[in-house]
Amino acid sequence: MSDHKLSSDKAVFDALRTELFTAVVGDVLDVLGHRHQFLPAGLSPLKPDMKVVGRAMPVLEADIFSDGSPNAKGPLANKPFGLMMEALDDLKEDEVYIATGASLRYALWGGLMSTRALHLKAAGAILDGYIRDTGEIEKLGFNVFSRGIYAQDQGARGKVIDYRCAIEIQGVRIEPGDLIFGDREGVLIIPRAVEAEAIERALEKVRTESEVAVAIRGGMSACEAFSTFGVM
Repeated sequence: MSDHKLSSDKAVFDALRTELFTAVVGDVLDVLGHRHQFLPAGLSPLKPDMKVVGRAMPVLEADIFSDGSPNAKGPLANKPFGLMMEALDDLKEDEVYIATGASLRYALWGGLMSTRALHLKAAGAILDGYIRDTGEIEKLGFNVFSRGIYAQDQGARGKVIDYRCAIEIQGVRIEPGDLIFGDREGVLIIPRAVEAEAIERALEKVRTESEVAVAIRGGMSACEAFSTFGVM
């Protein structure tokens, strides 16, 4: 194993931010038998250089089709945005607000939410849907991943109905506290049970791939390189 000591979240986060990328960690998770850990390909960063690294704070959304009424039976029927404000205010340092459950009819995240999350030292936000106020978010430099940009507001169309609960995005399960790693090539949910081993192996793989690149530049064939180093 490598000489890296991943004994704390800080060491894990630093290794992911500075030395690794999602492709190599995903390759390692495949080898470890975790072969369905990437979120859908449509989830991408607002700016190509954005990375997100942190612990999941899952948020569950739902569509609505009225502004509520005195006779409504649902506990959140007459509460604007549902539990969105509470979920946002509950973000902790190095956590990632990750939301799903809504249809693609409105934005789930915006500039003021980014301002609040940045103040709380959150690591970023991942929205299984759209975002808005993108110019403001870019100026803030807050790491946001989404399915795209759309200005239509959530207020009259959706609500947060729960948070710090398990969610799934196209079959990928996200539990509170799961390790999240995202860059321009994808977003990974790294299972807690194997996160240390996966990152250690990924660090080793990066070093080996550097050796392979040197060998190929020196004239080694792809077949010989794979036979020698076991990666390609």
